[in-house]
Amino acid sequence: MNPDSVKISAAWKEALKAEFEAPYFDEITRYIRKAIADGKTIYPPGRLIFNAYDLVPPQNVKVVILGQDPYHNPGEAMGLCFSVPHGINIPPSLKNIYKELNEDLACRIAGLGDLTKWANQGVFLLNAILTVEKNQPGSHGRIGWQQFTDQTISYLSDHFDHIVFMLWGNFARSKRPLINPDRHLILEAAHPSPLARNAFQGCRHFSKANQYLSTHGKPEVDWSL
Repeated sequence: MNPDSVKISAAWKEALKAEFEAPYFDEITRYIRKAIADGKTIYPPGRLIFNAYDLVPPQNVKVVILGQDPYHNPGEAMGLCFSVPHGINIPPSLKNIYKELNEDLACRIAGLGDLTKWANQGVFLLNAILTVEKNQPGSHGRIGWQQFTDQTISYLSDHFDHIVFMLWGNFARSKRPLINPDRHLILEAAHPSPLARNAFQGCRHFSKANQYLSTHGKPEVDWSL
């Protein structure tokens, strides 16, 4: 799995060239190849592992939403955190995100779970862990992906200005030290999962993000779906 064999934007290939060439990335590749050879199913499909990177080159990133690892049920993972393809039932966390959007910006609650429209506007929907084994949540949490995605976050923080980072839940909030708060807006909230007992509701992150982007001369995100 080298940058020439995966679907990822040219700008990210160059920006993360050192990571792709690092020994730990070879270990990730070997681990996944062995898992597949052993008959295990890995999500998302190979062509979508770097979907977030392919849809949003670094220079286009306006907002980063950070997830943990991909959905582990069949047909759900598509390489964009919180997003599922057309025809797949909307997961509970995404339902709560839609509820907050409705309360915050009066967006109609969407009947689909595909967030590609957001990505096309510069919303980088990044999972910290890029793959998972079928029906085994967190199964690839220790194979090296976090080193790769930590470098991704640091690169964005160090090379650009006025990005909005949305950190939802303790796992995402643990990435705060990677982000320069003098150059970017960091928004923190509870995770949108129902397990957080609606603590996510009322965070108003979407209107806050648009206000910040507008203040710094960037187009607002149309969050409606």
